[in-house]
Amino acid sequence: MSASAEELDVLALNSGSSSLKFGLFRAGPARAKLLVGGEVETIGGKDGKFRAGDACGNVLINETACFSGQTEALDRIVGFLVQSKMPIPAAIGHRIVHGGPKLRNHCLIDEQVLRLLEAASAFAPLHIPPALSVIRHAQALFPHRPHAACFDTAFHKDMPDVARILPISKELESEGVQRYGFHGLSCESIVRQMADDLPERLIIAHLGNGASVTAVDRGKSIDTSMGLTPTGGVMMGTRSGDLDPGVLVYLARERHFDAGMLEDLVDNRSGLRGVSGLASDMRILRQASTSNADARFAIRMFCYSVRKQIAAMTSALGGVDLIAFTGGIGENDAEVRAEICDGLSWVGVGLDGPRNRSAKNPVSGSASRCRVLVLPSQEDEQIARHSRALLQ
Repeated sequence: MSASAEELDVLALNSGSSSLKFGLFRAGPARAKLLVGGEVETIGGKDGKFRAGDACGNVLINETACFSGQTEALDRIVGFLVQSKMPIPAAIGHRIVHGGPKLRNHCLIDEQVLRLLEAASAFAPLHIPPALSVIRHAQALFPHRPHAACFDTAFHKDMPDVARILPISKELESEGVQRYGFHGLSCESIVRQMADDLPERLIIAHLGNGASVTAVDRGKSIDTSMGLTPTGGVMMGTRSGDLDPGVLVYLARERHFDAGMLEDLVDNRSGLRGVSGLASDMRILRQASTSNADARFAIRMFCYSVRKQIAAMTSALGGVDLIAFTGGIGENDAEVRAEICDGLSWVGVGLDGPRNRSAKNPVSGSASRCRVLVLPSQEDEQIARHSRALLQ
């Protein structure tokens, strides 16, 4: 089936530090239809997995294999598309977590953009290097197709100064040290799904291995929990979230931690994994929580951290009309949603137990003054939409 003149087949690539998601979309002016999609997980590990399915949820492939890096994962994805006789994409869109201070709008990728991305690696060393490796390999595989960079920071670029500027020496702001905010493609997808039902005051809780809470005023981000890097804000799977800066000063002065050791601590050995001493995966912690006190406490801390940020964003908005839960945990863990919302009754939040357990919207109760929804994060579809728009 070939695309019409107004439609483009776009391959969306969403690279993480140890994963690579993909979706092949037929993107038109009104919608982007998924043809096939999937994910390579645990890249660099011994138990890597490759899963793919069609738009109806039918599993097309589910295999275990070892993937040494992002380029090998991309080769497997492209091989699958060829074997499945999928159309050759007219464009390839890439999710970029951080573009630094000079890349704040979605754009087509050229050599200058690549140089600016390399310079921005210091802002997100976990995410940008693997994304760059995917871009370069994708350009080699599809040398005559346009490639687009879609930035997670773009949704937040017009935050008011009171939220964007950090309370440090003013001269550092000119060097790009400011609040950027992340999960922007996810937030965009929530706003798009709300369409004409978009409330004036919306809070988006994107909860997964990375987690953030964003205040949205009439469709625009006005504040968000993550800051200069994707490490700040709420407690996450392996990331600490916000810390007293004095903790890092103490570790540098008294324990002789260098920059690499501090980075490893706050990015890889903190959050759910650090507190539980067990795992970063909420599913594993949930199973262990019946007998493991540290696992229970890590879950409790996570919910407490998210609840505090929702309260802060409620203050930024002057109230809240709707809370949208998204991301792997936000969409799938009813107990986390319940524990977070149990502490928000003072702003009129109340869940309907059975509806919450089945994720049947709205999950809020009939007496709740604030609606609560569970919505899928559709980052890959947003990448396809932006990529098509950039080529028009």
